[in-house]
Amino acid sequence: MNDSWFTVTAIDNSTFAISEYGHWEQVHSFLLLGADKAALIDTGLGIGNIRTITDQLTTLPIDVLTTHVHTDHIGSHGEFERIYVHEADQNWLVHGIQGLSLEQIRRDVSRDITRPTPETFAPSTYKPYQGQPAGLLHDGDRIDLGGGRIITVYHTPGHSPGHLCFWDERRGFLFSGDLLYDTLPVYAFYPSTSPADLTRSLLRISDINGISKVYGSHHTLGLDPEILLEAKRAARYLQEQGLDHFGTGIHQFNGFSVQF
Repeated sequence: MNDSWFTVTAIDNSTFAISEYGHWEQVHSFLLLGADKAALIDTGLGIGNIRTITDQLTTLPIDVLTTHVHTDHIGSHGEFERIYVHEADQNWLVHGIQGLSLEQIRRDVSRDITRPTPETFAPSTYKPYQGQPAGLLHDGDRIDLGGGRIITVYHTPGHSPGHLCFWDERRGFLFSGDLLYDTLPVYAFYPSTSPADLTRSLLRISDINGISKVYGSHHTLGLDPEILLEAKRAARYLQEQGLDHFGTGIHQFNGFSVQF
């Protein structure tokens, strides 16, 4: 697929990463195809219209599953009818992300861009999506896409109150959103974040059996499951040393880091 902004990677014949490598955040969204419908995990930055990509990949109806309501994950939400989010992030989806000015959001979304952007992108008029979701997601929900493809919802707060991970058990794929990725620190230093919750969430996902690959929402596409062993070790260390609170800085581990 030839697109100047999005890079599409086939993880398998019914799972696609839709990446934005031209932006400093290197955001990944994920399209999962079932027999009856598809799930799109996040919709990217909104610099380009991700709907132009998903329309080329499937004609199935699409449910948007939101890992969390931050600007770089809801950029093309307005292009889809069925958007789902955890209740704890619903208020930001409806009323707007609080704690960051629109001017700061516009500066962040438009800086350090290394690829040509679509002609429709104008930083001066960029505005994060706001709207009502079609429904709410809860811990333990099972989303049936048909053909035996079932996605399990894990509520994993810390990076945001309503942060979610999605577990594709049949394939062994864990889509970890902004709970776990590499290269830059996973952060929980804003007032809306919780270092203690983040460490507990890392412990929780590290106990999921059968993971073959971890797909975070930024940077390296697909991490080996061994990173979960390191995540467990890291979370326990942070708890035992009393470091899981604001102001303790950046903590480096083997393969990833966190910033509190």
